[in-house]
Amino acid sequence: MSGRTVMVVGQGAREHALACRLLLSPEVTEVVVAPGNAGTALGLGAPAGKVLRSVDGSPREVALGLRPDLVVIGPEAPLCAGLTDELVGAGLLVYGPSRAAARLEGSKAFLKDFAVRHGVKTGRYHLARTPHEAREMIRDFAEPPVVKADGLCAGKGVVVASTFEEAESAALEMLSGRAFGDAGRTVVIEERLYGHELSVHAICDGQRGLLLPGVQDHKRIGDGDTGPNTGGMGTYSPVPWMDAALTQRLQEGIVDRVLAGMAEQGTPFRGTMFANVMLVEGGEPVLFEINVRFGDPETQILMNVLDGDLYQALRGAALGQMDSGALVPSTRSALCVVLAASGYPASVRTGDVIEGLDAASTEPGVRVYHAGTALRDGRIVTSGGRVLGVTAVAQDLRDARERAYARIASIKLPGSHFRTDIGLAAVESRISI
Repeated sequence: MSGRTVMVVGQGAREHALACRLLLSPEVTEVVVAPGNAGTALGLGAPAGKVLRSVDGSPREVALGLRPDLVVIGPEAPLCAGLTDELVGAGLLVYGPSRAAARLEGSKAFLKDFAVRHGVKTGRYHLARTPHEAREMIRDFAEPPVVKADGLCAGKGVVVASTFEEAESAALEMLSGRAFGDAGRTVVIEERLYGHELSVHAICDGQRGLLLPGVQDHKRIGDGDTGPNTGGMGTYSPVPWMDAALTQRLQEGIVDRVLAGMAEQGTPFRGTMFANVMLVEGGEPVLFEINVRFGDPETQILMNVLDGDLYQALRGAALGQMDSGALVPSTRSALCVVLAASGYPASVRTGDVIEGLDAASTEPGVRVYHAGTALRDGRIVTSGGRVLGVTAVAQDLRDARERAYARIASIKLPGSHFRTDIGLAAVESRISI
């Protein structure tokens, strides 16, 4: 078989990275990204003889008109809204969970109750639906808890409170509907966990989950994990402390139990299970969140530390008969540094021209994935908060880190900023579990 067309839904660096990797499959000749960004519109990163392009319009209408061999849905919002169900109903093959299965991300309350029912270790929590309940439940914890809006909030519905008063204020703002509308009508009040966060991804076919290499994310805006949370300012892999024993515990204690539980209730999970895990004292993995799609900027790393055919892996999972040998971990290291626009993560300035991309894109071992970019009068300009993911690949993490930072320094963008310590603790062996 040859000449396959794949459609990727989304417009971020995650989708750019997925598209470039899918084009490495010998079966795939074209990847269409809807709506995409400047990088996908220009076909940046496409291998010779392959086609990468963007298409405007609603993903549903584009897919129904294109009739691709496989649709890969990137963001969580269309998954939770049921895009997979619509396209499957129209006879298309789709990689991404059904609306019912996407509740794992669409409702934090659902996830917490589900985890308890199926023996997945998670932090102590309460669900509050009124101000009175919130006040009482917050004071049930020994220290200020984490407050989460139940529904999707574009990554902004979590408050890690420093005081009980801050936790109460956040909960009341969510419950009022002013902060996140209906997404905050229920709040999850959860004990604060301490340890090391780990991003765990598994490609799932409804029954089995292929665990991918662990990735370390850096959520805070500033060096030393300071400042507000973001969608992610950088990532790296391999994670030095993710050994075979931990991998097995993650597979059996989280991935396998979630898949069994979802199948048991009649909503089998086919797609990417992205578990956010905290390794607490002693290295015990505790689940605090599940996303139902690839992470960003984790995907920029994963697409460069795996060997094999991504198209075959995702196609098999979508069919419910995944080939567990289609993808295997490589011996490479990769590190991604996110370049953010002026004002991010608060009020973001857009429309600034980005210079120096040609030099950054031609360096061996360096990939520049576009996120918040657009084309204007033939030039690449900013269109969002996280603009680029500069990702370097090498045989060791130190070399990958040096390459990524050398290349990001050549990109000129007024008011832009990035963290200077991505992967530094791992390189200097300052992390112990």
